[in-house]
Amino acid sequence: MKAFLRVSGMILVLLPATQGCMRLGPDYKRPEMGFRTPEVYQQVKEASASPASSTDRWWEGFNSPEINRLVAEVGQNNLDIRKSTAAVLELAARHKQTRSKKFPRLDLRADASRSQSTITEVTGITASSGGLVFTRDQNLYTADSYVFSLPASYELDLWGRIARSDEAARYDLLQAEESRRTLIQSLTAEAVSLFLEMESLERRIAVNQLKVENFRQTLVMIEKRYAAGLSSALEIRQTRRSLSQARAVLPTLNQALGAVQNRLSVLAARYPKTSSVRVLPEEYYKHLAPVPAGLPSELLLRRPDIRSAEASLAAAGARIGEAKAARFPSINLTGTLGYSNSELDQLFLPESQLWKLAAGITTTLFDAGARKSNQKAAEARYEQQLSTYAKTVLNGFAEVENALLTREQQLVRREHLVAFLLEARITQDMALVRYEKGLVDYLTVLDAILARFRAEEDLILSDLALMQNHVSLCRALGGGWPVEESPAGPGHESSKKSS
Repeated sequence: MKAFLRVSGMILVLLPATQGCMRLGPDYKRPEMGFRTPEVYQQVKEASASPASSTDRWWEGFNSPEINRLVAEVGQNNLDIRKSTAAVLELAARHKQTRSKKFPRLDLRADASRSQSTITEVTGITASSGGLVFTRDQNLYTADSYVFSLPASYELDLWGRIARSDEAARYDLLQAEESRRTLIQSLTAEAVSLFLEMESLERRIAVNQLKVENFRQTLVMIEKRYAAGLSSALEIRQTRRSLSQARAVLPTLNQALGAVQNRLSVLAARYPKTSSVRVLPEEYYKHLAPVPAGLPSELLLRRPDIRSAEASLAAAGARIGEAKAARFPSINLTGTLGYSNSELDQLFLPESQLWKLAAGITTTLFDAGARKSNQKAAEARYEQQLSTYAKTVLNGFAEVENALLTREQQLVRREHLVAFLLEARITQDMALVRYEKGLVDYLTVLDAILARFRAEEDLILSDLALMQNHVSLCRALGGGWPVEESPAGPGHESSKKSS
């Protein structure tokens, strides 16, 4: 008993010592990726004394309660997010399972057995003419055995194999958590983009309904002129043709609207459902926060997909040390303390006590290079993860630069479209007046109407592209930036739609 307690105490003393043991293999540090990264992005060249900080709730920059409710609903109910959450919980349990190997294991053993055997005994010897005669009796013997013990075992992690395994499992858990955040970020961006597309379709439907009404009124005017002998039958046919063509567009837009609404329902884990077209205000363009000057490139490193790739790289590095430590001997301490007796009522008496102590070392003398090859394979997997990490970072920079470039060009395009729409509306009004006075032919009027409503739709699509670009930029940066209170001026990117 005293010996067992001494060894148990020794194990407890060795336990904290082995936690800080030698760890074979490389310790993780962020690697060089083979390419230079700028301090600020190429498309935002101006320096800033106070670079923008990040905000995770970037969608609130749209100032839309409907978008806020949608994002909350998707985050709470989306089935892919639920699945990802369960995967994180699984890896958390695996991490605890791996971590448990760093501590001694104590079991409880209770055995009860009964055995029966036949024993032949010599009971007498007599002399006869043929020699000695042995008398034998066969007896049945029954033996009971009761054992109650506490076996314990512990592996001394001298080379850091268990510590590296725990480190790898911890990075695996971190990778799963970051992958879950990546999924949430992607689904949030998708939900906001779909909502913006839904609003854009509703506005395009409204514009096309106005176009239909415009052609209908024009047809009434042409028919009156025809009755007065001022217009030809060809003009009536041309107007009817344009009216039918405008009406044919509406079913396609309604179908696209329903498909977007169904996709939003699935994202929020609702049964697919379509709703009627809402009446939206004409002044709809969102007042989005401009991208601040000197946007630092370090913001990219907050992206969860990059953090996920880095965690996978760190886990691969830890597994190199685990594979390397597996090539060294393992030392195990075992012990058992308990009671054993053939009588149950005497099991826990002092004389029934038993104990056993053992220490063993195990090493492989020959395995045909299996463990060395396992280490080489771990090193090769690390190099693969390094390339994956570098590519993820590089793609992230490309996404940000593309989003910034798109934003810049779309803002220029929108300015031209606003001017184009203003001129198209004026041209339509002038063409109708001059046509009624007989100064221009009807094709001029028809061309002016078509150009005006094409400009209306182009501006709606341009606004959608700008707002979805804002979503893409926030997603590429891994978040947004604080919105500063400032009045909208000529240089503000949220200049209103011209009326």
